[in-house]
Amino acid sequence: MSTVIILGAKGRFGQAALTAFQEAGWKVRAFGRGFKNTPPAGVIQIEGDACDTAMLAQACAGCDVIVNALNPPYQNWVRDLPRLTRAVIAAARASGATVVIPGNVYNFGENAPEILTPTTPWRPTTRKGQLRVVMENAYKQAGVPTIVLRSGHFVLRGQTDNWFDGYMTTKSHAGKTMYPGPLDRMHSWAYLPDMGRAIVQLAEKRSEFQTFEDFGFEGYSMKGADFVDAVANATGRAQKVTRLPWPLIGLLGLFNAKMREVYEMRYLWHTPHRVDGAKLAAALPTFKPTPMADALKAALRS
Repeated sequence: MSTVIILGAKGRFGQAALTAFQEAGWKVRAFGRGFKNTPPAGVIQIEGDACDTAMLAQACAGCDVIVNALNPPYQNWVRDLPRLTRAVIAAARASGATVVIPGNVYNFGENAPEILTPTTPWRPTTRKGQLRVVMENAYKQAGVPTIVLRSGHFVLRGQTDNWFDGYMTTKSHAGKTMYPGPLDRMHSWAYLPDMGRAIVQLAEKRSEFQTFEDFGFEGYSMKGADFVDAVANATGRAQKVTRLPWPLIGLLGLFNAKMREVYEMRYLWHTPHRVDGAKLAAALPTFKPTPMADALKAALRS
């Protein structure tokens, strides 16, 4: 039986990965800070600082796969991403494990073509995009087996302060949906439980891949108007669209670090983009994504 360790197991992606690996019969270790709940049966919780190289290497010893779901707050990326990357690479080298990373579309920048493939050039136009490029290139250069599964914004269940559940759909059951950009631009979404299942299937085929593999997870590509219509269908209520006051966010960013970082990424809602999933479909021909209507109903029900 293979063993996986989920770094950042308390986070959005970490929880989805933990559930998916456990349901697939893997031995699961959950690494993080401040666990308050009893772990699921069979899951071993390990508390620690992922920036502590020696501690992380010890936690990952004997693992076949390391899921790097660590995601520091935006305002801490400059300080934390390089340290976390060095520690994970060192742990992967020591254990011989394959690293799996949830990727995003920040790498491509606001001047990217609408369809984003694994061969689309990385031309980041934000600090966070530049940091992600440096991070992924570090794995390439280190030569540790690495799988990146790249997606757009998440659709997920529960309250996680994510765009979908923390801002856009908080009032959808009352007939109001907030949309942060123009309604005629293509935007990429991924249902997080599906991402977790895809990660497991890629991990199970890791021996078939090159040292560094980049897969796109298309999920649901839809314009803003289609998103609002889908929410209306899922809730059974017509939706009034409200807007995000970006100028106010920019003003708040002068005094608030988090708002400053959010404001920098506003282009994602104005630049049309779709993640191409052809390479993933070729690698996982039997993978069946959850229909969008079912995913939205499950997410909004919770």
